[in-house]
Amino acid sequence: MTDRAPQPVDRQLPTEESRDLLALVREIAQREIRPRAAEEEEAGRFPREVFSLLSESGLLGLPYPSDFGGGDQPYEVYLQVLEELAAARLTVGLGASVHTLACHGLAGFGTKEQRAEHLPAMLGGGLLGAYCLSEPSSGSDAASLSTKAVRDGGDWVINGTKAWITHGGIADFYTVLARTGGEGPRGITAFLVPGDAPGLSAAAPEKKMGMKGSPTAQLHFDDVRVPDSRRLGEEGQGFTIALAALDSGRLGIAACAIGVAQAALDEALAYAGGRQQFGRPIADFQGLRFMLADMATKIEAGRALYLAAARLRDAGKPFSRQAAMAKLFCTDAAMSVTTDAVQVLGGYGYTQDFPAERLMREAKVLQIVEGTNQIQRMVIARHLAGPESR
Repeated sequence: MTDRAPQPVDRQLPTEESRDLLALVREIAQREIRPRAAEEEEAGRFPREVFSLLSESGLLGLPYPSDFGGGDQPYEVYLQVLEELAAARLTVGLGASVHTLACHGLAGFGTKEQRAEHLPAMLGGGLLGAYCLSEPSSGSDAASLSTKAVRDGGDWVINGTKAWITHGGIADFYTVLARTGGEGPRGITAFLVPGDAPGLSAAAPEKKMGMKGSPTAQLHFDDVRVPDSRRLGEEGQGFTIALAALDSGRLGIAACAIGVAQAALDEALAYAGGRQQFGRPIADFQGLRFMLADMATKIEAGRALYLAAARLRDAGKPFSRQAAMAKLFCTDAAMSVTTDAVQVLGGYGYTQDFPAERLMREAKVLQIVEGTNQIQRMVIARHLAGPESR
């Protein structure tokens, strides 16, 4: 493994407060996250104490209002925090993004009373959230989900199975989308379900190619009873809530992807500068220099794309198309950059002695989660050419 610490990214931040915030994040990443990342990923260990530290430091509620314990930070800043965390360890960066996604339904669609009761603990009280949309037979076609919630007096009773749930089985709360009406998107409602609700259980975590420290599991709902006071928004509004959350969540994935790519480039640069062949550093050879230049260009382009989308969101303008573009481009860039990083390191890149192979395995999942990149292309095309003919 290379010993050289990565150089800080030269960031354009809007305020002195945000610059101090990013400095804090870098310090935490270098001191608490990066040194143990490889060992803990190999062991499949989830760093709950890191998430407790992030919560105590105010870093798990950054884009939400300070009235409820959030950080009042624009997405432009929040996403760059995610990038720094993901560069140190994707399990942490993606975990922070998923937690933020899980809070979105309550923060954006909950009543004032619901937000006052639940948000402070969710944003800064040490809790960890998860988001439950996908099912074993309902992934990209999310509107066809079959988990049902049936009203019983003042409660709802939920039955069904959710799949591919990040933090499944360890989260303190779940934002759950369930069918309360007829077929299609208008029959779906959102609920805030406690992690210890009777009847809620998790299957064994999936055995994954990468991100072994982040548990991904099916969740089973067997007569899980939730009071109507934990319904988010109106009945039948759940799919609208889900889509709004996913637009923002895709920006989180884009930022995490650029973090992984930046970490891979840092490793490649450090190795290329120190590895001697034919009497000089391999960084002197033009073929390799061109690879590094292409890697850096993809990273800068991806960063600019996700920040442009974030600034639209911060300005209250439509950003769904730009979010899909950012998710698509940044995650494809991460896959390309990490693959090239392995190539730069040669045989060493294929070993676990260096982070490049882990980063490459982790980059792959980013092309899949929160809407595959094929779905992103469909979203972009609909914005450009209108809905498909039926």
